[in-house]
Amino acid sequence: MAISLASIQRNRPKPPRIIIHGEPGVGKTTFAACAPSPIFVQTEDGLGNLDVPSFPLATSFDDVMEALGSLYTEAHTFRTLVVDSLDWLEPLVWQKVCQQHNVPSIETLGYGKGYVEALGWWRQFFEGVTALRDHKSMTIIMVAHSQIVRVEDPALPAYDSRDLKLHKRAAAVAEEFADIILYAAIQTNTVTEDVGFNNKRIRATTTGERIAHTVGQPAFLAKNRYNLPSPLPLAWDAIAAYLPGATESPAAPAQAAPAEAQAA
Repeated sequence: MAISLASIQRNRPKPPRIIIHGEPGVGKTTFAACAPSPIFVQTEDGLGNLDVPSFPLATSFDDVMEALGSLYTEAHTFRTLVVDSLDWLEPLVWQKVCQQHNVPSIETLGYGKGYVEALGWWRQFFEGVTALRDHKSMTIIMVAHSQIVRVEDPALPAYDSRDLKLHKRAAAVAEEFADIILYAAIQTNTVTEDVGFNNKRIRATTTGERIAHTVGQPAFLAKNRYNLPSPLPLAWDAIAAYLPGATESPAAPAQAAPAEAQAA
């Protein structure tokens, strides 16, 4: 292709690809459900009482890809894709590798070969959600749990950090594709107390406020390509205010009525 001034293009802002991770129960799924017009692809049964549209629970990697394909090829009004969760998607990716090689376990392939082959399916998934972002203008939110990993830094003593609960190879690919990685947590402070005899004790306290860290620290994985301040309240509107072209959610999703009330 000949390159000239006539070939210059203008970069148009696209919806973000977001990964949000944290401990169970901190509010990751609720955050995602408050994004505009969400549709959930579930790999775990984590919606609880949230009344939001979702595909049937995926039990295979093909189920997940078929859901992405239907959103790409069929007309709809959904504006946000939520995948909940990446770490429950991972066994489905491994299952796909095992089916491909007719083996009972990904470890059977030996020497980490199975995890390397799994990257091909992971990339297919991330390319699928990116196609929905690029061609259907859908915001992508991928939920994940956190795990504590040991970081061996040649310049520092080893330390613990909260990372995505994925195999390290898959986690690296996920970090590469994400425009924003949020670490969701409950605001925690420490207080140093004098307990006598020149001894001190450090006690943790919390306000109960749920926050989203947008910039990485040694203690946790986070990043963003939008110069977001950190931390922010763990709420969609607080994040969307800083995203080009993003809009606030019109309302929080309704809580589903208990089964007894629905039957009444």
